[in-house]
Amino acid sequence: MVATLGSMAVSGQPAMAVTPVKEPEVSPFARPTPPLLVQRAIAALDAHGAHIRHRDLVGLVDFGKASREARFHLVDVAGGELVSSHLVSHGSGSDPANSGWVQRFSNAYGSNASSPGAFLTGVTYYGKHGRSRRLIGLEDANSAALERGIVIHAASYVSEDMAATQGRIGRSQGCFAFSNSDINGVLERLGEGRLLYAVK
Repeated sequence: MVATLGSMAVSGQPAMAVTPVKEPEVSPFARPTPPLLVQRAIAALDAHGAHIRHRDLVGLVDFGKASREARFHLVDVAGGELVSSHLVSHGSGSDPANSGWVQRFSNAYGSNASSPGAFLTGVTYYGKHGRSRRLIGLEDANSAALERGIVIHAASYVSEDMAATQGRIGRSQGCFAFSNSDINGVLERLGEGRLLYAVK
């Protein structure tokens, strides 16, 4: 009779102990590679590290997606986790036909367009849209953000209902506008001295 290792005696002799197989340690290089947009945001963190005090969490805007999608992501860089995703507007100058898709960017005053690249989050203030947060552009493509008044604020034209019924949300004048239900959480998590990175 053929014996099973570790459970039966072979030829009347006591069964031999079987040493458990040690699982190989997983190399950190074998971990899944972060999505390209996250890699680009991390590269922006490194490039603008002198300006950004807090590197633990970033705001990432994927303007390659339609406005009906939750395309603003709060990313825990240290933990490698997605914290939350939200609807966010783009500027009317970036989508003249009101299609729900970003067609172009601009840094020009009066363009009402969105700008891409790395932004430093500034102080909060209370304006015509309620509690808002200023943004400072860190790149040539968004260097006029502060002068243009490009900020994070709430707007009634950003809502899940509008996204579902119209297939898009409303457009801003270049600002990152959020729903009234999301704005407080976004402002609290993406506090002053952090990175907001927008890309298409």
